[in-house]
Amino acid sequence: MTEPLGRYTFRIFRFDPERGGRPRYDTFNLDVEKGMTVLDCLQSIKDAIDPTLTFRRSCRSAICGSCAMNINGKNDLACHLQAARLPGRTVTVNPLPGYPVVRDLVVEMEEFYRSIRRVMPWFVRRSPRPDREIPQSPEERGRIDLAVNCILCGSCTSSCPSFWFNTEYLAPGALLKAFRFVFDSRDEAKRERLALVDGRNGVWRCRTIFHCEEACPKLLRPNEAIAALKREALKESV
Repeated sequence: MTEPLGRYTFRIFRFDPERGGRPRYDTFNLDVEKGMTVLDCLQSIKDAIDPTLTFRRSCRSAICGSCAMNINGKNDLACHLQAARLPGRTVTVNPLPGYPVVRDLVVEMEEFYRSIRRVMPWFVRRSPRPDREIPQSPEERGRIDLAVNCILCGSCTSSCPSFWFNTEYLAPGALLKAFRFVFDSRDEAKRERLALVDGRNGVWRCRTIFHCEEACPKLLRPNEAIAALKREALKESV
C-alpha cells in the first residue's frame, strides 16, 4: 500500500503567449503519496485537474533532461526530485530562468543548443582511420569524468547570471561540452576548440559564482571544467 504524505499546495507558473495576458501563478491542491516525484505531481494535476497545464517530460529516469525546471527556487529535474524531500508542503514551480517561455513550464532551448554547436561537440580525427576502436587508459578517461555524464538539460546555463545578460556567452553547458573534447585523448581538434572558447564570450566571461555546479542534477562540475579550459588556453597562448 502507498503511504500518504498529506495535501500539498502547488503554485505553478502559467503563461500562454498565443492567448495573450500576463504571466500568472495558478494554485492547485493535491494529495501526495510517498515516492511521488514533482513530475508525478504535475502529471496528476494535468490528468485530474487542469489538462491545459504544459510541461516537458520523457524518460522519467533523470537521463533525458526534458523535465528540467525551477522548483522552489532551484533548477532540478522534476522526475528526480521527490516531493517528500522538499521543505514544507508548498511547492512553487517555474520554468527554467534565462530562456524564453513557450508556454507554462516549457522554454525555448535554441540558444542553449546553439551554444553547444559552437564548440564542435563531436570527435575530430585527422589520423588514418584505425582498424579497431581507439584505446584509452583509465587515467585518460578519468580526465573527463566531470563532464561525460552531462544530459544537456540546460540547468547549469539557465542558472548563470552572465548568460542572462548576454546570450552570446557560451555559458557553462557549452564550456563543459568543450572541456569534454579538449581533454579527451582520442580527439585531435584541441587547438581549434580552445580558440573557440578563448574569447570575451568564452571562458573569460565566467565570474566563478558556482551557480552552475549547484544547479547540475548530475553533480557535475562546470566551474572546474571552465577553470581547466582557462589554464589550457593560457598555455596555448604562450
